[in-house]
Amino acid sequence: MKYTGLQSQITANNRKSVLLLVAFPLLIFAAVYAILFFISFDEEGNPNPQAALDLFVDTIPFVLAGVLIWFLIAYFGHSKMIDLATGAHTLERKENMRVYNLTENLCMSVGMKMPRLHIIESNALNAFASGLSEKNYTVTLTRGIIEALNDEELEGVIAHELMHIRNRDVRLLVVSIIFVGIFSLVVQMAFRSVLYGGMSGGSRRKDGKDGGAVLLIILVVSLVAWLLSLLFKFALSRKREYLADAGAAQMTRKPMALASALRKISGNHHVDSVKSEDVQQMFIENAPEDTSAGFFGGLGGLFSTHPPIKKRIQLLEQF
Repeated sequence: MKYTGLQSQITANNRKSVLLLVAFPLLIFAAVYAILFFISFDEEGNPNPQAALDLFVDTIPFVLAGVLIWFLIAYFGHSKMIDLATGAHTLERKENMRVYNLTENLCMSVGMKMPRLHIIESNALNAFASGLSEKNYTVTLTRGIIEALNDEELEGVIAHELMHIRNRDVRLLVVSIIFVGIFSLVVQMAFRSVLYGGMSGGSRRKDGKDGGAVLLIILVVSLVAWLLSLLFKFALSRKREYLADAGAAQMTRKPMALASALRKISGNHHVDSVKSEDVQQMFIENAPEDTSAGFFGGLGGLFSTHPPIKKRIQLLEQF
């Protein structure tokens, strides 16, 4: 594998992450315009791009308002969703001084406030970071990963999660989930409308176009946009995992310890009690076969939330 310097990797991943993040709102506007374009016709029944553009401009405030409301609800409900989905509880200092000492030392080394520590009672080897502000930043570890890793390996895993917090990756993840959720909702609504009412032929638009055909256009366009948003979300997630690995190697100066931890985690990471794929995406490892990405077979890599663990280890071995 071609050598990639640490700082070069960090810079490249940040640049690509920004581009992917910008792609989400652009995709919403592109989908709205595409729908309006395919349903706008002049009096002779020919496509009318100017009418579509005029409608698009008029629609922008409503689109922005709808997205903002969705954002506020999902953004502030994030922490509650995590707690309900994982069944995690607070890891008390007296219960495990080892984990607290490792975390405190890492935080002190980079001048960051120590996050809360939670634990999932599972024998699986996994961990994740959550929280949208300094008040609720949390690192969650499974019982299995605490017991299976030595101090240096566990330090590498904790450093990886702390880098997610320092890099504001949780916010990026929540933003991507929200955008995907918007398209998912539109697809579901359009599909149900087409299935149960739109194709009955009972409704007609003023211009003579069948209402069912309009709903079908909305369904197709929103479905394409949803698939693209999934690809953007997964690509963004993979870039942030590489960045967290690189940052953890820099923080601990022990890249081989994190590589060793990833070897132990591989194949032993699945937390059976966590069913939400959005939460699974936050874990330090989330293999395609454990999620819907496995459905896409050879294309599963494009729909995977994490890079192949073998490739992550190879990059760590370069440092």
